[in-house]
Amino acid sequence: MVSELDLSLLGEIAAVSTSCLWTISSLLFTSAGRKIGPLSLNAYRTLVAVGFLVVAHAILFRAILPMASSAQWFWMGASGVVGLGIGDSALFAAYVTIGPRRSLLVFASAPIFASIGAYLMLGEIIPTLAIVGIALTLVGIIIVLLEREQHSGEIRLSKKLESYGVFLALIGAVGQSVGLVLAKKGIDLYPEMSLDPLSATLMRMILGAISLWAVLLVVGRLPELRRAFHDSKGMTQTVAAAFLGPFLGVTLSMVAVTYAEAGIAQTLMSLMPVLIIPVVWVLYKQKTSRRGVLGAVIAIIGVSILFIV
Repeated sequence: MVSELDLSLLGEIAAVSTSCLWTISSLLFTSAGRKIGPLSLNAYRTLVAVGFLVVAHAILFRAILPMASSAQWFWMGASGVVGLGIGDSALFAAYVTIGPRRSLLVFASAPIFASIGAYLMLGEIIPTLAIVGIALTLVGIIIVLLEREQHSGEIRLSKKLESYGVFLALIGAVGQSVGLVLAKKGIDLYPEMSLDPLSATLMRMILGAISLWAVLLVVGRLPELRRAFHDSKGMTQTVAAAFLGPFLGVTLSMVAVTYAEAGIAQTLMSLMPVLIIPVVWVLYKQKTSRRGVLGAVIAIIGVSILFIV
């Protein structure tokens, strides 16, 4: 019989795996976003992810759509709208406005919002040692992000533009965190018939995609979407990134939030700035300083604490 500790460990492993997949997909998304624009990228990545998820769901469960109650659809739909529609769109806009380094620095606050949301909505109380682990992980991530300041090559921004970008990144952090808590609420709504993570991801992605496309069509972005569709290289990168990120990554994130505390899961899914260090070193020969390595070590210590709690 699988113990609660084993399931918690499964959730934490899924969360770290999510970070790994999102780290790889972020490189593809960055390249694709420069070609087709952040709004088109977010719209097409959700659409492609829905396609992958429908096929996987049909193969595994012999049904295109999950069998779920209207209440479960409501909570998963709210999660998709808030997390994927609002949160991700705001984060991609922040990337364009103030750059990825500044955006990720603000986005590192996501586990705090996830923990608060989980406490208010789900009654989850994180153990003291786990709070220490979360704090160490966040400190490590922030050190890694600050280390890039001198070598980032980012241009100086006006206070107004920087404030606007920080606001967008903060909306992204809150959106993803609240979306994660809403998803956990929907998954655990009926303990006797808990949603499968793949079904939960499909429900979340469908309603997130519908809300996102509806908004873009209402505000008159159809010409931009059409132009983006004809960029073959940008669309190829979008499809590849959608497979790794919104399909595999988001599905694993639902596994993580199903079995681990929301705050812990969000922390472990926020390791991209640390995980990207060896990736860019191998691919682009970009080395980090001792301070960056120190930040990575601190983050790893924090993660280790979360695994032993």
